Amino acid sequence: VQLQASGGGLVQAGDSLRLSCAASGRTFSSKAAGWFRQAPGKEREFVAAISWVGSTYYTNSVKGRFTISRDNAKNTVYLQMNSLKPEDTAVYYCAAAQTTSLVTAARLYDYWGQGTLVTVSS
Repeated sequence: VQLQASGGGLVQAGDSLRLSCAASGRTFSSKAAGWFRQAPGKEREFVAAISWVGSTYYTNSVKGRFTISRDNAKNTVYLQMNSLKPEDTAVYYCAAAQTTSLVTAARLYDYWGQGTLVTVSS
């Protein structure tokens, strides 16, 4: 599975962005997927995850603002980000795991995209 993340950019606080993660491979629909982010000088952190049937889980700091979803027909996972804050600034990575369940630990993901930069100005 190869993953290609896109949709990042420079926005102002309060704005919205939608990140996309396009996957190659016919088995993507049976894999869990997630989004992580890494801010400058910080470790990569979990943001959101989705199971193959659409169950979701979020880190507390983005609950109510971010929504993860997937379109298995398009082999794509999305991260809708609303009410963006400067502290959301980071490189965002999508990932896929060889499991159908929700996965929050980075070490359990098997495939990673290249990352897309999101910059939120105050």
